[in-house]
Order: sequence, then C-alpha cells, then structure tokens
Amino acid sequence: MATAAQSPSVAVAQAQSTRTLRSRTQGWIYLILIIVGILSLIPFVWMFLTSVKTYSDVIALKFWPWPPIGTSQPAWGNFAEAMARIGTDRDTGLPLFVRHLLNTTFITVAVVVGVTLTSVLAAYAFAQLRFPGKGLIFIIVLITLMIPDEVTLVPRAVMMNKNYLGWYNTYLALTMPFLVSAFGIFLLRQFFMQIPRDLWDAARIDGAGHLRYLTTVMVPLARPAILTVALFNFIWTWNEYRWAQLVTSSESMRTVSVGLQGFLQAEGGTETQLAMAVAVMVVLPILVLYFFTQRYFTEGISTTGLKG
Repeated sequence: MATAAQSPSVAVAQAQSTRTLRSRTQGWIYLILIIVGILSLIPFVWMFLTSVKTYSDVIALKFWPWPPIGTSQPAWGNFAEAMARIGTDRDTGLPLFVRHLLNTTFITVAVVVGVTLTSVLAAYAFAQLRFPGKGLIFIIVLITLMIPDEVTLVPRAVMMNKNYLGWYNTYLALTMPFLVSAFGIFLLRQFFMQIPRDLWDAARIDGAGHLRYLTTVMVPLARPAILTVALFNFIWTWNEYRWAQLVTSSESMRTVSVGLQGFLQAEGGTETQLAMAVAVMVVLPILVLYFFTQRYFTEGISTTGLKG
C-alpha cells in the first residue's frame, strides 16, 4: 500500500526531473546559437565600421575611433569617393558602379523569375502528372546536381562564342544558362508531393484543369517553398563572379561582383575603407531581402524534403 501511495509522487518527481533536464538542454542550445550568431555578425559589423573610417583610423587598427572613445567622425563620404574611383560608364555617363548595379539587378530579376517559373512547372509535372519515363527523367535531373560546376563551366563558355550561339558579352549569356535549376525543381517537387491528392480530385469535380489547379491551389500552398527557391537563386545570381567575368569583356556589361574584384585589385586594395564601402553596397541588398523574407525562408526549408 505504501508503494502504491508513493508511486504518483515518484512519477511527478520524474516528470519534473525530465522537464528540468529538457529546460537545461534547451538553455545550452540557445546559448550556443546566440554565440554562433554573434560570431557570424562580427565580420559584417567590422565591414560596416571600416567603411566609414578614415584611412588613418584603418592604419591605426582602431575598432571604434568615434566618440566617446575617439575623436574622429564617421567618413560617410567614403561611399561617394569609392564610386568615383571606380569610374564612369562611357556609353551612358553613369557611375560605373551604378551601371554594374543595374546589370546585376536586371540579371538577378530575370534569373529569379525564370527559375521560379520553370521550377514550379517542372516540379508540378514530376509530383502530380503521370507520363512515361517520369522516374528516369527525374533521376537525370538529380544527377545534374552531382556534377561540379567547374566541369561544365568551360563548355558553356565556349557555347557563348560567336561561332556557336553568339551570346558573348550580352545579357543572354548572363541569364539564359541559369533559367532552369535542378535544385529548385527538386525542392518544389518534394513540397508538392506532400499536398493531398484529394485536392486535385475536388478541383476536377469543379471543372478545373491542371493550369488552374496549379495557380489557384498548389502555388498558394507552396508559397514558402517558392520564396525559398527564389531567395536561394537571388543570392547565387547576385554573388556570381566567375561566369560573369568569363563571358563579358566590356566594363559596361560587368556585374557588381566583378566590379568589386577589379576595384580590389586596383586602388581599393591599398585603401581598405573604400573597399569595404563598395562591399557594403554590394552586400546590403541581400541582407535587406533576407530580413524581409526570413520567415518564409525558414518555413520553406522546414516543410520540404520530408517525403521521398
């Protein structure tokens, strides 16, 4: 009887001990994540602070040269001076950095829109339609993910030559090879496969075809995954360096990554504050975009790839 009477209290004690252990574990996890997050922010903080320092403060290795610790004032003019040092576009008269920024924006928007459309359509076909060879074709798509980009870089660049497609030093060369993403197809296909088939049956009863079902049912439900694909491709395209350098020859066709590298190899390599000012202007659009889309990005990653 004593054992039976004590068993509820023992169970309560064990439950409390489990909750305490779980709370401590979560506390350590949060602490580690906070530390890792702070360490990840340090390079960005240093980059921004350096971008508004004077040359003498950079040489003196001062982390915070402004009041109340120091006497210097933020050198906001570094951004304008860096743009002036990069030069001017001969064709339009715009600062060359602005021309690079416009090129990168146009290329990135074109690639993101193209990849989103092709990924949605292909993923829907692989997830919802039945056609001969679907499994084999999807395996071939996945195989392309395993091929290093360096293997196809030179053949693709040769195809841009005037003897083949004739796209060298044009926007076509900077956009067309990237309008299809095997990763985007895979990610969206995984998400589409989680949507119940009953929704398609109900849509058929209402007289909807595949296109209407895709646009009115599947796309709204898959919005987090679609935004994740768009964000990934935005980052990849915005930061692309090797391809843009390989298939362009004129400064007016360069992108911000190529322009930044050229600036670092020239005057920016000796004046760190100007190089960091350009780097801030290059990185800022990505940070702003991620700040507004991080909720969808996290949701898209956590809800895809769960079903084979």
